[in-house]
Amino acid sequence: MNKENVHVVKDQNLRTVLLIGEEKFKLLQDSHVLVVGLGGVGGYAVEQLCRAGIGELTIIDSDTISETNINRQIIATHSNIGESKVNAFSKRIKDINPDIKLNTIEEFFTEPEMVDLLGNNKYDYIVDAIDTIKPKVSFLKICSENNHRVVSSMGAGGKITPSAVTVSDISKTYNCYLARRLRKKLGRVGIKTGIKAVFSNEKTPKSAVVLEVSLNKISQVGTISYMPAIFGLMCASVVIRDITGID
Repeated sequence: MNKENVHVVKDQNLRTVLLIGEEKFKLLQDSHVLVVGLGGVGGYAVEQLCRAGIGELTIIDSDTISETNINRQIIATHSNIGESKVNAFSKRIKDINPDIKLNTIEEFFTEPEMVDLLGNNKYDYIVDAIDTIKPKVSFLKICSENNHRVVSSMGAGGKITPSAVTVSDISKTYNCYLARRLRKKLGRVGIKTGIKAVFSNEKTPKSAVVLEVSLNKISQVGTISYMPAIFGLMCASVVIRDITGID
């Protein structure tokens, strides 16, 4: 073996640098990414962005960890039920990368607060992992108005086939109830294209959906452990590849 090609592992980022090169890794280190929603999708996206070397993260969620989260959310365990997701992720992210600049917001945003957040701050990329339709529409509308690059997760619930998950423009999504409602409502405010969406084209069985009316929701959908993770990983990959310019 040529000794010049032997690399000594000196830090946690070496394997990333070996793959994408120092110049592209520096782009990640210099980037600020906003992730809204720390559930099954957003939680996995946050962790992969942190492990990949993103230099600054802003995370937003108003929820606490519940027992029903354990089947699909990376942060959820029996020992932290009742803890705020923002607090739990803050500890985990800092443990993964102590040097990361981390900004946390633990509240449910109204539209005026979204305007302030997105209009007065610069982000290199935004991950929309909001799972309720009304705030999701408002958030994406304001992202569009402020020319933010954003990747938006559609519904991971009711899906079970990994190979059906893909990335496309919001206008090309199909077989997703959340995406259909989102397209309709965004269309009313003049937004039909220009938003990258992670979605599954797999049809959702009716048996996986139960009616349960709550804040901004009218149903609950069955979810398997790995599908929100795949959606989150796909969102993170979009961010990382777009920032670095890797196809």
